[in-house]
Amino acid sequence: MAAITASMVAELRGKTDAPMMECKKALTEADGDMAKAEELLRVKLGTKAGKAASRVTAEGVVASFIDGSTGALIEVNSETDFVSKNDSFIALAKAAAELVAKHNPANVEALGALPYAQDGFGPTLEDVRKGLIGKIGENMSFRRFKQFSGGKLASYLHGTRIGVVVEFDGDEVAAKDVAMHIAAMKPVALASSDVPAELIEKERSVAAAKAAEDKAKALAEGKPVQSDEIVAKRIEGGVQKFLKEVSLFNQAFVKNDKQTVEQMLKAAGTTVKGFTLYVVGEGIEKKQDDFAAEVAAQVAAAKGAA
Repeated sequence: MAAITASMVAELRGKTDAPMMECKKALTEADGDMAKAEELLRVKLGTKAGKAASRVTAEGVVASFIDGSTGALIEVNSETDFVSKNDSFIALAKAAAELVAKHNPANVEALGALPYAQDGFGPTLEDVRKGLIGKIGENMSFRRFKQFSGGKLASYLHGTRIGVVVEFDGDEVAAKDVAMHIAAMKPVALASSDVPAELIEKERSVAAAKAAEDKAKALAEGKPVQSDEIVAKRIEGGVQKFLKEVSLFNQAFVKNDKQTVEQMLKAAGTTVKGFTLYVVGEGIEKKQDDFAAEVAAQVAAAKGAA
């Protein structure tokens, strides 16, 4: 049985907004597995616990570059938010986005090998990255990027932490509105049919577990229990609702919730072929330092040495 620490409980609470005791119970039941504990809380507490996606932990910036039908989106990470606001770091990210757009490197290593000079460092982008690490005193890295070419492009940056590039045909204003919508609503696919099978099965599993818990509760309280047929319909209804919520075309348009994104695009004579969304730190677990505990440990060690 894994030891459940206070920092683990605090991390899970930060991701889900669930009560501390519920977080501890879920971690205990999941034997310390953070992802499993989060899913258990979703079953017990419903959508309130499904906020992990909007609570990123790593720092850095998302930068974009578009020149006609060529463009790029890149995420560059840093250790702290302080460095993510550093002018040299931001310049590095913007330069990297332009290099991706113009050279379409195969991977991070190939990107780093491209010619670039900044702040007295060079002659490659990797040399500049290493030089800034020494100058600023904090690690930084190119995490992911995508190059676009051969079509119409629209982009939207929400500050420096969320970036979107939309590939489209039609009206540029409508495409930019969709890019802004994507940054706000974070769909995972264009249409329901494009949602990854593993996400659908996970949602179905959560819905089934919730239904089983409701049934057990009803039996314990001597209340009527729904038939298997009704339960199956409830589960499938929950899955269909999920598909609409995470597919771009089915979402209510942020500028006019009386129409879907698909309806808005049709009215504007515009077709969205694809989109790429980057959120800084998404999917990265960042170590949370407990400063008070660290100081207490140092004091205790000092006393022991004395």
